[in-house]
Amino acid sequence: MRNMIVASTSTIHGSGYLQYLLEDLLTVFKEENITDLLFIPFARPGGISHDAYTQKVHQVLQPHGISVTGLHTVEDKEDALLQATAIFTGGGNTFQLVKALHDIELMASLRKVIFNGTFYMGTSAGSNICGLNMRTTNDMPIVEPVTFKTTGALGYNINPHYLDPIKGSTHMGETREQRIKEFHFYNAIPVIGLREGSYIRVKNDQEILHGPHTARVFLKDQEPLEVKTGYNFAQLV
Repeated sequence: MRNMIVASTSTIHGSGYLQYLLEDLLTVFKEENITDLLFIPFARPGGISHDAYTQKVHQVLQPHGISVTGLHTVEDKEDALLQATAIFTGGGNTFQLVKALHDIELMASLRKVIFNGTFYMGTSAGSNICGLNMRTTNDMPIVEPVTFKTTGALGYNINPHYLDPIKGSTHMGETREQRIKEFHFYNAIPVIGLREGSYIRVKNDQEILHGPHTARVFLKDQEPLEVKTGYNFAQLV
């Protein structure tokens, strides 16, 4: 039993932090009588402190009656995960996030609570760790995790902030599509290119695309697929 929002990003252009997700997030909290959120700040975008990152989430949710606790402030972190009613892992650097979760031996515990039905939301790096591994992240390897394995809460990988090639661009670097094809030279895992403003709502065995954009599905040795809002990614596995 899984209950998740797996989002490409926390912020879309022209909007505030979490604002495009807020209505759907508050609906979940109301339906499930959730008043406390455990926040995992370890991805630390731009080197922000854990306290400052947690405060950023607090400022959005506290006016709606949701109390936010940063996992970094809790002495028994595994127990905090196991007892949480809702968990949010913010975006930032996926290498940093994965290293931290493995170093304190919490990746398996996070997988356990997700499959036990604890509500989980991830954005960007926090979505990357929902896949089978983190090898389709866009991030710079600023630290070295002991392993690239993640929670496996989804049977495929996510590529957040997915960007299409810009027609007429003179940029000579690889496109996202080319990078994912490189991944598929060595791996057969499906990859979802999730555009900003889109998210996957996971409820039990349903994994439904939400948002204003199509998503791009990459399968090894096949042409990419464009799928519309309402598509159930569970059929890929």
